[in-house]
Amino acid sequence: MKNSFFLLAFVLLFACSPAETTIESDETSSTSLSLTQNVMPDSLLRHVVMFGFKETSSPEDIDLIVKAFNELPSKISEIKGFEWGVNSSPEGLNQGLTHVFTVTFHSDADRDTYIPHPAHQEFVGLLGPHLEKVTVVDYWTIK
Repeated sequence: MKNSFFLLAFVLLFACSPAETTIESDETSSTSLSLTQNVMPDSLLRHVVMFGFKETSSPEDIDLIVKAFNELPSKISEIKGFEWGVNSSPEGLNQGLTHVFTVTFHSDADRDTYIPHPAHQEFVGLLGPHLEKVTVVDYWTIK
């Protein structure tokens, strides 16, 4: 019974440990070690962008815009997460907004770097002639 308790405690401790832990040695001393953990912040900054496209924009135009938006995370290191989709709500309350993109940042400073970044501005230039409506909402996640 006593052994079962210790085994359970060990399993719980192991299950609650960080997923990614690395130990790096200090090159100036073989005995000096530092523990570095990859830790997610307690809260994330979500930048939600919703587009409605002009009727004159072809499906190929829209596909090109989506592809260009998808490429931004590889060009802007401050982007920590990205996802997108097309409205599928049966409620009919989207007010002409059809495409939703969520860009995740770890700080206001990361978002503030993203907005004027040349790759983002190039994307905005590509998007502009096809944009009928846009809504942007930023929020910090609450856990």
